[in-house]
Amino acid sequence: MTRTLRALVGAVLAGGLTMAAPVAHAQVESGPWTSYSPTFTVQERGCGDVSDLTFRLTCSTASGDQRAERRYATYTGGTRQFEGSFRITSLGGTRISLKQTFDDSTPGPYFMLAVERGGRLYAVHGGTTVATGATVGTTVRVNTVHVVGSQHRTYINGSLRHTYASPGGSFYDKFGAYRTNSGQGPATVVWSGIRFWRK
Repeated sequence: MTRTLRALVGAVLAGGLTMAAPVAHAQVESGPWTSYSPTFTVQERGCGDVSDLTFRLTCSTASGDQRAERRYATYTGGTRQFEGSFRITSLGGTRISLKQTFDDSTPGPYFMLAVERGGRLYAVHGGTTVATGATVGTTVRVNTVHVVGSQHRTYINGSLRHTYASPGGSFYDKFGAYRTNSGQGPATVVWSGIRFWRK
């Protein structure tokens, strides 16, 4: 080992070199994207239970507000990307919302991605099938790209599967397990790999 290389290794081990921070690369669509970490609150209602990134609906109640979710900070304007992977570990019920983009201006759900027993992922408003195969034990990656005032795009495992026109205004992301109006638990969903970008 040369003297220069020994000095370089020694400096790195001693923490004497400042390493450049890596540029964030989102899983879908071209950048440049800037990674950020919005704040969130935990929402537990009815028989909903949240433990870190595990979200449970413990009852089969087909009415009322049954939810276990994270609600992220409101954003206004620009382009935002959410990424996360979910794995349903049990689904005794059906028609459970997994990922939502809420219109804070209206207010109300603007886009909801839900799952039926059997693994069909669908858009709650309109009922369009987004993907199939979201069965118990299968990990599914979800990316949503929201161009406020233009379009909301949903990717499943890296493939564009749904587009939806977007108004302007203020919005926020939610994910977890939430009983839709036509759904019921029980359900347990584990999320992982949560990341956010903007441009």
